[in-house]
Amino acid sequence: MTTKSKLLFPKHQKIMEQVGENIKLARKRRKLTTIQVSERAAINRSTLYQIEKGNGRVSIAAYFNTLRVLGLQDDFLKLAADDSFGRKLQDLSLISNK
Repeated sequence: MTTKSKLLFPKHQKIMEQVGENIKLARKRRKLTTIQVSERAAINRSTLYQIEKGNGRVSIAAYFNTLRVLGLQDDFLKLAADDSFGRKLQDLSLISNK
C-alpha cells in the first residue's frame, strides 16, 4: 500500500514555518533546551526540530505536547475558533429559508 504525501502550498507552508518559528522563540524565551522540551513533550529531539521548522508532516499531538510544555496549550483552543466564514454561510441559509 502506498501512502500519499501531504502537500502544502507555498503560501500555507509559510504559515507553518511561522508557527514553528513562534514555538522556537517561545522555547528560547523560557531558556529551555531542545533536549528539555523534547523530553517533557515525550517526542524525539528530531521531531522538535521539525516542529520548529514548521514541518506539516509532524502529528498535531506532537505540536500540542510541545505547546503544553511551553505553557501555551490554551493557544491550541484558538485554532478554528473564529469561524466567521461558516457563520456567514449559516446566516445566508437562514435568510434564504424564510
